[in-house]
Parts: sequence; structure tokens; C-alpha cells
Amino acid sequence: MKIAILGTRGIPNNYGGFEQNAENLSVYWTKMGCEVIVYSTDEHPYKGNEWNGVKIKHVFSKESKLGIWGTFIYDYLCLKDAVKQGYEIILNMGYVPSVLFFYLKGKTKSKFITNMDGLEWKRSKWNRILKKFIKYCEKKAVNLSDFLIADNPAIEDYYRTTYKISHIKYIPYGAELFNDPNPKFLEEHNLEPFKYYMLVARLEPENNIETILDGYILSDANEPFVVIGSLRNKYAEYLLNKYKGIDKVRFAGGIYDYKKLSSLRWFSKMYFHGHSAGGTNPSLLEAMASNAYICAHDNPFNRHVLGNEGFYFKTKEDVANLIRSYTNKYREDFIRKNRQKIREIYNWEKVSKEYLRVFEEVLQK
Repeated sequence: MKIAILGTRGIPNNYGGFEQNAENLSVYWTKMGCEVIVYSTDEHPYKGNEWNGVKIKHVFSKESKLGIWGTFIYDYLCLKDAVKQGYEIILNMGYVPSVLFFYLKGKTKSKFITNMDGLEWKRSKWNRILKKFIKYCEKKAVNLSDFLIADNPAIEDYYRTTYKISHIKYIPYGAELFNDPNPKFLEEHNLEPFKYYMLVARLEPENNIETILDGYILSDANEPFVVIGSLRNKYAEYLLNKYKGIDKVRFAGGIYDYKKLSSLRWFSKMYFHGHSAGGTNPSLLEAMASNAYICAHDNPFNRHVLGNEGFYFKTKEDVANLIRSYTNKYREDFIRKNRQKIREIYNWEKVSKEYLRVFEEVLQK
């Protein structure tokens, strides 16, 4: 099977969830005998044309200079190229703004599969006009895709109910169980095992970073709080300015070394997950796979993944109370059950095979 993956900034991952998904799926599919290509921006630090057997095609974007217009150009050029290449499957990771160019579908026999991500129009970083535009794109993606993937049952239910459709299936993200923690990685950040709090996220408003940090400050905790995420956006600048006088809040920037990041999660006293815009978030799965003791934002998406094996918050007061009343009582039980979920449900091999099953069904139709 010939498969093209579009809509990410490329692999190996140095950005976020879609890239992590593309990285793992493409490698598994290649091992299974598929021919896989991942489209990558020209600004990706990895410049090779192949990675772990997966072909990579670098395409013009210049997002650093052109901003959102670079994204439009990149999505158009990727799709324009992909429809010419004779791939059986074009997997679109997300639909904004790429769905504007789905009219190119008429020029190919390729089947368009779209991973719909979370409820993009709910993200608080968008203004009213952009939210309407995203909702418009969502409807076009539903109508123009041959099949849709939802990474969380709550997302699948939303599309089935809202659009009265059946061409959608829930397939989660995956994660790899981590078994090799190294406390030496803590020394780089002047941390001691189980004597710090942390979060890993893109620094965006809908990830509730302010709520978490405000709650942490309100709790008067003595242990430091480590924030891991790229500092290259305006909201990150705002956060850095807001908390610059508080030494215990440490912004470590983006960390993409899997062993280092997993070790930091493993040895944290409590791990906070603030994502709220929907879907099964890869960083939550990775935290579960890394023995993290997790406190997540209270919403249906996180509850579906974490279940009863974690704590939940909605307000800064909730965060403060959880830190003040911290107990190690449930750590062993929560970690054991969360690792079992990774092994049995959020397993990359199982996830990759589910995608291929969908592809085969769509091609047969």
C-alpha cells in the first residue's frame, strides 16, 4: 500500500501530537511492507530524505517569516504534489487550512482519510472570525473526506451526532511503555526525585497553563514547578513575563529527547495535564507510559483516557487543594493500571493496524 501523510511539520517529531503520530505510524507501516512518505516543512531541522525507512519530502513553507500564510502555502503545495504521485491513501492530519484545497481530490484516485483532531474551533486562542472559519472547514472536511478518524470516543460521538454520518471510526493515539528512567537527567535542571511538579504542553491558552501555575503559587508549595514546552510564541512570552519574578516556576523550553522527557515525568512528584480542547492527547499517554502520577483537566476527553487512575481539576483552587492535600496513597495503583491501558489499548502496533484496516476497507469500497 502506498501512503502519504500530510498536515504535520514533519518527522522526526520536534513539535507536537500530529508529528508524534506520523512518526510512529509511518515507521510501523514501513515495517509492515507499506511505502510511506511524510511531507515535511522546509524549516524542519532534519534535512534527510529518509528516516527509519520512511521517505520524507521537504516542501516550502517559511512559517517563521510568513506566519499563517506559510501554512496555507505549505498545505496547498503538499496536497498538490501528493495527488500527482499515485498514492492509494492520503492521510490528512487535521483539516485547517488544507481542506480548502480538497478540490484537488478530483485529480486523483487517492482516497482522502482525515484525522479530525480535537474540536479546533473551541480553542480559546482563536478569535470569533477564525472560529467561524474553522467550523466551516470542519464541515467541508466531513463532506469531502472518504473517511474520518477520531482519536477519542467523545470526538466520534460529536461528529456522528452533529453531522449524522457513519464514515468515521475511533482510533486512539499510541505510546511506548518506558522502563529505563535515569535520575541524571534531573541534574541538568537542578531537580531532585519526587521533589518537583511539572507539565508538558504547547504553551497555548486552552492547555490551562495559567490555571495550573496560579494554583501552584496559591498552594505555597516549596518544591519547584517545571514547565516544558517551546517558548517560541506570543503566549509563551506572556507567561514568561507573568511569572518572571517567581524563581520556583521554571520554564525549561521544549525537550524532545524521549528518554530525558520520560525520566522527568517518572521522577515528578505530580504531573499536570491541562489540555482541554478535545481528543486523546499524546502527551497524556506518554505520561501514563512513564509512571507519572497525574492530575488532569476535568473534561470528557481526559476522563475517557485516564478514568479513575488520576486526579482532576477545573480551577486554580482545585490545583492548590490537590497540592496541599497531596498523598502518595494511590500512586502505585494508578501507575500500574495506567501502564496496563498503554499495553492493551494505546499500543502503537495495535493503533497502526487499525488504521491499515480502515484504509483497506475504504479501498475495497
